[in-house]
Amino acid sequence: MATLRTSITENGNVFEDLSGTTGSVSENPYDALIETCEDKPHEIQARYAKHRETRNGLQKQKFIAKDFPGVTIDPVLHKLVNPDQYPGFKDERDCLVFWARPPSALKDLIADIQKQLLEIAPSLWLMPLDRLHMTALEISFSLTAREIDAIVKQMSPKIQDITDYTFEHRARLIKPKLSYDTAAIALSFEPAAGEALSSGRPSSADTYTYHHLRRDLYNLARSTGVEVASRYVVPSAHLTIARFVTQKDTAKVGDHGTPDPARVQRLLDHLDIINDDLQNGYWPKDGQQIKPGGQWVVGEEKGLDCRKGTLWYGGGKTIRVGKGF
Repeated sequence: MATLRTSITENGNVFEDLSGTTGSVSENPYDALIETCEDKPHEIQARYAKHRETRNGLQKQKFIAKDFPGVTIDPVLHKLVNPDQYPGFKDERDCLVFWARPPSALKDLIADIQKQLLEIAPSLWLMPLDRLHMTALEISFSLTAREIDAIVKQMSPKIQDITDYTFEHRARLIKPKLSYDTAAIALSFEPAAGEALSSGRPSSADTYTYHHLRRDLYNLARSTGVEVASRYVVPSAHLTIARFVTQKDTAKVGDHGTPDPARVQRLLDHLDIINDDLQNGYWPKDGQQIKPGGQWVVGEEKGLDCRKGTLWYGGGKTIRVGKGF
């Protein structure tokens, strides 16, 4: 039986399913939500929306709490971006993943959002546009390079099938919105359910959702006999676009350690403004096409990117990129 998993990152943030989904008798952890929703795209979308809204609400409460200790600094990234303080430091956490790469229009939107974020938090670390990714399936994380290579060898007969899978199985994502926690900011999406279809895409196409894609990728990976040690099984479709690497932007002036409630609130207000603009400008509207960047058919321009190595900040080495459309 697959159980709903709660995982904790090295920064202490929790990957917890907040959608209200119950368990499943299936060994595939993605089956539970599909079964709970009776395979209905609108219900699957609603679960993703509930998870996103609930998590953002909980994180906002952390930010505004009287005992808020400050943003969570990623210790590894902090060392990587400060080589003068940590000469010779290397990230040695090797991973194996299948990434979805955003198409050009979405990267343009993210570039604009990143500029807006810097207006209120100029010390943010921004994910470089050529490193943007959404983890469609994580196989293993924080292993040695030798351990990862052994898993790649075992999976090699299926890597082409997995990376090309989105060419024939085209899941659409819509409703971009910033999701955040005390460590990072991401652009997240919900699975489409027939809204504002592009010319040539039948409404039946959205019956195959992003969650179905994740389920199928898991099955393909498991068919090779490998264990899928993924942290990302919650109902979320997101790309990390920024991380906190210093307290400077939310701390009291002249004191890089003590949070300033007014500066923290300004940051939250700024995120709300960006989200309002996204909803007004890029979400589906009756009788209108979605603006470029407001939707993403996974596999557009590039198939999935099978990647290994030190991947936490968009690095690593590509093993194979699948066929795009």
